Amino acid sequence: MTDHSAHMRHALQLAMRGLGNVWPNPAVGCVLVNGGRIVGRGWTQTGGRPHAERMALYHAGAAARGAVAYVTLEPCAHHGMTPPCAAGLIEAGVSHVFSALTDPDPRVAGKGHAMLRAAGVKVDEGLCAEEARVLNRGFLKRVTQGLPLVTLKLATTLDGRIATASGESRWITGADARRAVHLMRMTHDAVMVGSGTVLADDPDLTVRDMGVMRQPVRVVVDSGLRAAPFGRLGQTARDVPVWMLHGPGVDGQDWAATGAHLIKVPLVAGHLDLRAGLAALAAQGMTRVFCEGGAGLAAALIGAGLVDELVTFTAGAVIGAEGRGAVGPMGLHALADAPRLRLVSQTAVGGDVQTVWRFD
Repeated sequence: MTDHSAHMRHALQLAMRGLGNVWPNPAVGCVLVNGGRIVGRGWTQTGGRPHAERMALYHAGAAARGAVAYVTLEPCAHHGMTPPCAAGLIEAGVSHVFSALTDPDPRVAGKGHAMLRAAGVKVDEGLCAEEARVLNRGFLKRVTQGLPLVTLKLATTLDGRIATASGESRWITGADARRAVHLMRMTHDAVMVGSGTVLADDPDLTVRDMGVMRQPVRVVVDSGLRAAPFGRLGQTARDVPVWMLHGPGVDGQDWAATGAHLIKVPLVAGHLDLRAGLAALAAQGMTRVFCEGGAGLAAALIGAGLVDELVTFTAGAVIGAEGRGAVGPMGLHALADAPRLRLVSQTAVGGDVQTVWRFD
């Protein structure tokens, strides 16, 4: 008996290869099975084209006729840079399509399934739906809420400190944890920090030693454009994109001269409106943002309810109360007002502990 779930999970594993590389498109995987044998497989390619179904059909060739397709998201039904994938599956003679999710994009939203059924292709929806929803929750959030998924990363000591009183923070966690952070950067469309982090650390924020095809956009939340444009970010802005979220009434000519992309965001109570800033990123296609601090930005995002997932790397070290806290002031006066998170996983990473929490 065919294990349909196993084939869909195979497709989901393929889809993961697109995370961070395919925005504004979703990361999709496709497996074609004929006579109990996998004859084609594919995933959305860097930049969003070709789509997963087209790649799988290309590899299958004539063996696609009569095959069963396992696709992690409803095949598209609209003409873009290429014809609809639903039409491609029909033309190739695929007999049966299992899809994990209906695509909420108004250009698709059931039209792909309807096109397949109208052509006599059998369609089953909802196979491994929850796994597919988790995989593409960034794309789904952008389409349905106009915001990207936000993952907040904190690297701390056992007592929740990110630096000594003097600001020394390299390195609290070990090499394995730092490598894990680069892997996480790689699966996001953008890496975001506040201006304080840029001023203190002059970070690079790229993915290193991973052989990536597409670097994440480097986003700086800097209402007054305090960060100097002659640091690492400004010097490399023409090679790896830098987007500056800034407030109104500031002179951005020096940053613009580096090749950075300037996005004006309104202020609320004297601070950058982070919801509006994230909405601006989503409007330009971003689905997944990886925030690496600092403490003020972390507090503001959590306080505004804009963080979807919190990932902590905890080192076996203690700094004490004079050290700098991982999260800035949030103005809470009662424990009942503290945001609550759901534990997802906890893993040893070298000598440190990685913990994943979700705000549900």
